[in-house]
Amino acid sequence: MPDRKLEDRTALVTGSSKGIGAATALALAKAGAHVILTGRDVRALEKVEDRIHDEGGTASIAPLDLTEADGVSRLTSAISGRWSTLDYLVISAAYLPTLTSVSQIDPKQFGTALTTNVLATQALLAGFDPLLKRADAARIVGLTSSVGSEARAYWGAYGASKAAFEMLLDCHAQEIEKISDVRVAILDPGATRTDMRAKAYPGEDPATVKSPDVVGERIAQLLIEDFPNRYRERVEDA
Repeated sequence: MPDRKLEDRTALVTGSSKGIGAATALALAKAGAHVILTGRDVRALEKVEDRIHDEGGTASIAPLDLTEADGVSRLTSAISGRWSTLDYLVISAAYLPTLTSVSQIDPKQFGTALTTNVLATQALLAGFDPLLKRADAARIVGLTSSVGSEARAYWGAYGASKAAFEMLLDCHAQEIEKISDVRVAILDPGATRTDMRAKAYPGEDPATVKSPDVVGERIAQLLIEDFPNRYRERVEDA
């Protein structure tokens, strides 16, 4: 990856305390962006921030619980109070409810999935719309799953939330296309070694799927190369 190609850019990465979010934050910082780290686990965020600093990058921590009613609004206020623009919004945070038949979906878990994966996404798009539009060619990248577009038994709750997630992003991309320079991409990371993957496939050997670093580096490269509006990509296995 070319060095410092994202110098003087600011990126917000949700779910950046671990997994793909953390890997993306590290890759963006390595490319020169100042990364705003968000997530519920403050200690985990601090570890990612320390690693970024150790590698010569810059980052800030903004703890966030996407399930809190005013979580996104407080984040928006905090960031807009410090920065006048936002160049990149990477929506990586997601919640995976227990895999079960549609008839057995737990309402509480389903509600958490819809809040985290759908309602919070709309709040992020709305809250950061002014900062993104004020930036020079801002970009939004949303991480999805194949179950959001192709039904799979026992994945109904998560798949439904991701289908709605994709619809929000795609509609937003169409709505802003002719009135701003903001562009939207939806990226499917594919099989990746994360805690969420381990929860879904407890018997799988983690060594058989790619590292989150592969996805994080691809996202950074995608932002460096740039992409057209409503861009879609699946990250292939390494």
